[in-house]
Amino acid sequence: MAVPNLSEIVTTTIENRSKAVADNVSKSHALLDRLEAKGKAKPADGGRRILQEIEFAENGTFGWYSGYDTINISPQEVFSAAEFDWKQAAVAVSVSGLEQLMNTGEEQFIDLLESRMSNAERTMKNQMGLAVYGDGTAAGGKAIGGMALLIADANTVGTVGNINRANWSFWRNQSFSAVGDYGGAMTNANVLSYMARTWLTLVRGNEKPDLILADNNYYRLYWESLLPQQRFMSPAMAEAGFESLKYQSADVVFDGGIGGGCPANHMFFLNTEYIYMRHHPKRRYVAIGEQQRFSTNQDAMVQLMGWAGNMTLSGGLMQGVLRA
Repeated sequence: MAVPNLSEIVTTTIENRSKAVADNVSKSHALLDRLEAKGKAKPADGGRRILQEIEFAENGTFGWYSGYDTINISPQEVFSAAEFDWKQAAVAVSVSGLEQLMNTGEEQFIDLLESRMSNAERTMKNQMGLAVYGDGTAAGGKAIGGMALLIADANTVGTVGNINRANWSFWRNQSFSAVGDYGGAMTNANVLSYMARTWLTLVRGNEKPDLILADNNYYRLYWESLLPQQRFMSPAMAEAGFESLKYQSADVVFDGGIGGGCPANHMFFLNTEYIYMRHHPKRRYVAIGEQQRFSTNQDAMVQLMGWAGNMTLSGGLMQGVLRA
């Protein structure tokens, strides 16, 4: 006999697996994994846009005084908020009427469903992993804004979170070209010098980058420079399944290879204290809707697994990119 309550089974299966999907997505990419571990994968409870609070200036009333000197007590505006658009993603799990009839036992149908759910999860995971490097223009501007937007090569132009970087220097990330700023293409002989120069521009007191993402070429050059010193491995990232090394206190993670999204000849120096993956609490890899979705002109049903949110930034000055 055919499986009863087909849509309910698909929906509840997605709901039951939603936490596992979220974990798998984060654990498939070093940046998402780091944000999850640091509590930076945070919900955003509605509104027209996602607001990310930022501290953009010091308190201007600081000053030295003596005796009865007047102290400046004027109100200060040191906080504001960046505004990021909501972005949505979905993947569909479909079952035709014929497939339902052919998989007549419940166990047979669950096997079919499991395989399609696993494929949907892998698809979501892979696409989110690529999206974190995007500039927000993919799919006609419907994709999230990732590294190419938040930590841009061209750091003095463009609007991020409704703040124009051309007008506000505090909102600009650091950007250095190996050839243009450091005098030559990166090699295994100069990679440590280039990384040191970039690193030093990103240190503020005890704040410093904690994660460096690199493509095939730049990761290889750094790796080759350390071949005599294999103690520079990062055990924590290795346990999480990432190929990684250490630079100072930061994990240097390889995000190239098959399906890797890091653009060629790039290293992103990230202080993840100021980077977030915001999501709506009711749309984090969950089934969209509880009602059956049947095609009006096909013998088939579809259930969607969806996500809504965006990557956000609260401190641009502490982020950097080293490029060709």
